[in-house]
Amino acid sequence: MSQPNVIIILNDDMGYSDIGCYGGEVETPNLDSLAMNGLRYSQFYNTARCSPSRASLLTGLHPHQTSIGVLTYDMGPEGYAGNLAETCVTIPEVLKASGYRSYMSGKWHVASDLRNPTSAWPMQRGFDKFYGTIIGAGSFYHPNTLTRGNENVEHEAVENPEFFYTDAISDQAADYVREHSSESPDSPFFMYVAYTAPHWPLHAQQEDIDKYKGRFDAGWDKLREARLERLVRAGILDSGWKLSPRDATQPPFEDAREKEWLIRCMEVYAAQIDRMDQGIGRILSALRDTGQDENTIVIFLSDNGGCAEDIPEGVDPRQLVEDLMIAQYKTRDGRDVRIGNDPSIMPGPEDTYQSYGTAWANLSNTPFRFYKHWTHEGGIATPLIVHWPAGIKDRGAIRHTPGQLPDIMATILEATGAAYPAERHGQPVPPCEGVSLVGSFTDDRLGRKPLFWEHEGNAAVRDGKWKLVRNYPQDWELYDMEADRTELTDLAGAHPDRVRTMAAMYDDWAARCGVIPREKILEVMKDAGAPAFWEDEDA
Repeated sequence: MSQPNVIIILNDDMGYSDIGCYGGEVETPNLDSLAMNGLRYSQFYNTARCSPSRASLLTGLHPHQTSIGVLTYDMGPEGYAGNLAETCVTIPEVLKASGYRSYMSGKWHVASDLRNPTSAWPMQRGFDKFYGTIIGAGSFYHPNTLTRGNENVEHEAVENPEFFYTDAISDQAADYVREHSSESPDSPFFMYVAYTAPHWPLHAQQEDIDKYKGRFDAGWDKLREARLERLVRAGILDSGWKLSPRDATQPPFEDAREKEWLIRCMEVYAAQIDRMDQGIGRILSALRDTGQDENTIVIFLSDNGGCAEDIPEGVDPRQLVEDLMIAQYKTRDGRDVRIGNDPSIMPGPEDTYQSYGTAWANLSNTPFRFYKHWTHEGGIATPLIVHWPAGIKDRGAIRHTPGQLPDIMATILEATGAAYPAERHGQPVPPCEGVSLVGSFTDDRLGRKPLFWEHEGNAAVRDGKWKLVRNYPQDWELYDMEADRTELTDLAGAHPDRVRTMAAMYDDWAARCGVIPREKILEVMKDAGAPAFWEDEDA
């Protein structure tokens, strides 16, 4: 079999159970088709945050080893510089030596300089063609830092009244597939498609919003129960795992105020995912039309769990527009953008800028606890779909073997036969931290080394069935993931020796990978006056 093409599709701030093939209400027929003709993984993990996940996915390393310890802001030395390090290699850099052409469409978010091309930009990190945004979030109608190659092309959104970023990402990716077929038919390709959907702001097309009218009227409590039932029925989750309680800060749905606005928020969020799935369909059509579908590996996953961040009503727009560069003061036709979760304003249009809030994020992460930022299951569990007609025969199966983002690099290395280099530009690079998933394509019993996480002091270790996890600055908790994956019964008090052993494992990993104690990071942030806003609950 010739070398396969590889497409990674990463979306932004989507929970574990939102898409149809993972129990959700959102209509995702194209992702569902990939799942039914490929594999779904029930215990795959990201890093709990967008920039670190992207850095880890691209390099096969833990985030701190890539200098993306938190976000793309300079929060201190070494692993917290917020700029993709020179001392790591990316997937396209590795594959180039094996004759691959590489393309990217979508969100980059691993470079600190948002305007000037640097060694941390896509074209300088192995991609032959790039179209997308350097920044991590923004308007879907008028995104900042829109770039083609190394050239700013924000004018393309301004000049095209039909521009919508999710569609632009999809259409460019589909064009890359067709261009490759005609321009480089004898070479395999790698493509990274990085959607910003469904990250806030809640922007969606009206016809997509209308599709979900009434879909969420039952409210988060009943919908969480229904999602868990579907996940169990599908064989993704164990029937013995109990639904975590509703977030204690949120009311029962029947007691919630502003229901019309709340429901509209979830309808728009669903519409964002729906529009992404439509675009994925166009990419898959391009593969079929060019005869490249059989030997193309398609990998889909999310960069972190559902996001409970609130964009408070009355927030100072300067923080988003000028400090963070993730919003606009005006629409393209000159109207004021109304920033903040004001229930008198229905989300969706270009002149709004809102988020869907904690209660719906709790639904997105069904049946787990916590959200983006945290290393409990709600923050790090992602749907993972792997589709490869030429290489996966057990179609529609579910794999329960645990894995995490560095495994994607290791998997691509094995599937393509590419060699991971010992150095980059004459400088040594850390060995790949991942374990290939190729063995799991035929066998669900894949042996692996322990998994580790750290983000903003929140930390975790998973060793076999045991998970040690910390909600910073609280104490370690211990869970039996075979009996209690929803993390409801803390066994730390009953197993103090295991807690000590696993905590020592974490300390060794943290020292090796450059994790700095959270207290020191907060001190550096305070001294540097780093942006806080809602991005860091500790700041």
